[in-house]
Amino acid sequence: MRLKIAIFGGSGYGGSELLRVLLLHPNVEIKFVTANEQAGKSVSEVHRNLLGLTDLRFTKAPEDVEGLADLDCVFFALPHGQAMDIAPRLPEKVKVVDLSGDFRLSDGEVFAQHYGREHTAMNAQTSFVYGLTETNREVIRTANRIANPGCFATAALLGLAPLVANSLLSGRVIVDAKTGSSGSGAKPAANTHHPQRSNSFYAYKPFAHQHVPEIEQELKSVGEWNNELIFVTHSLPVARGIFSSIYAETRNEINAVDARAMFAEFYRESFFVRLVEGSPDINWVKTTNFCDIGFAARGRQLVVFTAIDNLVKGAAGQAVQNMNLMFGLDEKIGLVLTGSNP
Repeated sequence: MRLKIAIFGGSGYGGSELLRVLLLHPNVEIKFVTANEQAGKSVSEVHRNLLGLTDLRFTKAPEDVEGLADLDCVFFALPHGQAMDIAPRLPEKVKVVDLSGDFRLSDGEVFAQHYGREHTAMNAQTSFVYGLTETNREVIRTANRIANPGCFATAALLGLAPLVANSLLSGRVIVDAKTGSSGSGAKPAANTHHPQRSNSFYAYKPFAHQHVPEIEQELKSVGEWNNELIFVTHSLPVARGIFSSIYAETRNEINAVDARAMFAEFYRESFFVRLVEGSPDINWVKTTNFCDIGFAARGRQLVVFTAIDNLVKGAAGQAVQNMNLMFGLDEKIGLVLTGSNP
C-alpha cells in the first residue's frame, strides 16, 4: 500500500517533522506540500536536515481542494484558524489529520474564548475524532477526520488518563508543565524567540492556556472527571521537549510500585508509552514518538512525571500514528525513532 499524501503547511516545525517522518515511511508517497511564502523553493532549501532525501518543492495551496479526490490523506500543519476553512471542502473519502486546534473542541463558545476567534465550521467539527491514540485507538481506526491533540494536552492526558479511568483521584489536580522554544513555532516573536528564552525561565498563560479545555473534555470521555484542574505552563530554556509534573491526591494510599503497575496495565498495548524508574528526562525522548512516564508517591500524594518531544509525540509523530491506524497499518510503522545519548 502506497498512500497518496498531501501536507498543507510544510515550512514550519510541525510540517518539517511531518516531512522527516513521512519521507522515510514505507507506505507513503507525498504528492505535494504547501507553503505559500516558500512556494517554488525546494524542501531541502528550507529544511536543511532533509538535504538529499527529497526533490519535492513547496507549492501554493490549491484553491480547488474539492478536486483532490485522488489523495488518500491530507495533513494540516497550519496556524490555528486556517484548517477550518479548507478541511470541510475536501472530498469526504479523503482522510484528514489536523495538527492545529481548529477541531479539538466540541463547544464553539469555548473555542472562541481560548483561541480568540469565532469557529466558522462547527458543523464539520462533529465529524472529527480526538486523536489521542492511546486513549481513543479503536475509534480512530474507523475515523475519517482526526483532530490531533495539542502537545501540552498529550503530555498531561497520558499522565492523567489511567488515574481517571480507575477513579483514583480525590481533590484538585495540579499540572506544572514546561516546554522548549520550538513549541512557539518557527517565526520568532518578542517573548518566544529562542535568544530571549535560552537563558531564561518564566510562566505564561496561567489558568488560560488553550489546551486546558481539551484536557478536561477528553478526561470526561475517559472516566468520571469532576476535579478542579490547575494548569500552568512554563518556558524551558531548551529547543525541544515537554516535561510535566502532575500532582494529585488519591482516594486511597498508593505507592510508586502500584502506580506503575496500574499504568502498565492501562498502556499494555501502547508501544510508545514507556514507564521509567523515578523521573523521565526530555533528552531520552527528543526526536522520538515516545512518552516516558515516572512516579513518586507518599501516602495519598502521587506525582506523575511525563516527558515527550513536543514536535513528535506532541504533534507530527502522533499525527502519523493516527494515520497508520486509520489505514489499517501497524501504528508503529515509520515511527520507531530512537533518541540520542547524550
